Order: sequence, then structure tokens, then C-alpha cells
Amino acid sequence: MPSIRSVSLGVPDPAAADAFYTAAFGLGPRLQLRAGDEPSEGFRGFTLSLVVSRPSTVDALLGAALDGGATALKPAAKSFWGYGGVVRAPDGAIWKVATSNKKDTGPATRDVDEVALLLGVADVKATKRFYVEHGLEVAKSFGGKYVQFSAAPDSGVTLGLYGRRALAKDAGVPEDGVGSHRMAVVSDAGPFTDPDGFTWEPPRSE
Repeated sequence: MPSIRSVSLGVPDPAAADAFYTAAFGLGPRLQLRAGDEPSEGFRGFTLSLVVSRPSTVDALLGAALDGGATALKPAAKSFWGYGGVVRAPDGAIWKVATSNKKDTGPATRDVDEVALLLGVADVKATKRFYVEHGLEVAKSFGGKYVQFSAAPDSGVTLGLYGRRALAKDAGVPEDGVGSHRMAVVSDAGPFTDPDGFTWEPPRSE
């Protein structure tokens, strides 16, 4: 089964973006940054989610992001599924930080249990078939609404599919957007481009 090593973001200023992400989230090799200012306007069609263990950690990570210049899209709040909030990083990428727990069982940490890449696609069922044909295995599937793929043991990032409108709503932004995604999936499954224009590329040689 293919492994997703990391997500590569195209950013106008890699040094500034590295400083922001190091201070805000500290994701290490799970996030790569490259110089990129391809034309892009509005929703880029994807979000990144950080799954953590408790609400205090959600607040700590979102607070660090906001202190570093991120913009709040959805303030942290409780919901039926847990607790979380959404921010837009200075480079434009959308990040959700969430936990399934509604109560704290300890102090805040900076530990991120899972990094999830969610792609907003035009046809969930068709894109699911595309990825299955490229070797990914389905862990959960809810018709044409949502798909979660299994993660290989050495994966740094998990992958899910949503309808584009639903993902934009979850992020708190309009669904309209044009231009580059400014994002690539780094995986031993690549290189290829999926039906919605998301690019997969192989890991860089050391």
C-alpha cells in the first residue's frame, strides 16, 4: 500500500512560512515547503487537519497560529463530534485543529496525533475509484459524501475525500476558487495528477 510521506505547500516566502509552521504546529518532516506563487484565488480545494488529544491542546496550537499571523475562520468551539477550530495560515493554506474529546484530561501539549489531508473533489465516488486504482485502500466510505483511506505504517499523513462544497463549508469559506492548488502530495505512489488536478510527486532523493 502506498505511503504518504508528507504534504508539500507552495508558499511565496519559504523562510517566513517555515518560521510560522515551526512556531505554530511543529510538524517536522510531515510538512514540506517550496517557493511557489502560482496564480490562485479563493478556496484551493483542500484543507489540512491536525488531530490532537484534548481541547487545551487545540487552544494552544490555534493560539500559536494566530499569534504567528494566521486568520481565524472558525473559532474553537464544541460540537457533537468534539472540539475544534479552523485558521488560514499566512500563506493561504487552511488548517483545522480538532479533538474528539470534549473535556481535558491533562495540560496542553504540542503533540499532534495525526495529520490529515482532505481533498474537496467534484465527484467523490469517481475520485475514490481513481485512488483505489492507484493502490490506496479504503478504510471508511459514506457513499458520495466522504472517503477515508487506510494509512501505511510509515505514512506521515492520512488522506480523505469530501465533496468540494462540503469541505469548504466545514472550513468556513466560500467554495469558489480558481488557479493553482499550491499543494502536492509526496508519496511513493506518484507521480500522477488526480481528476481534480491535485498533484502527487515522489519523495525527493536524499
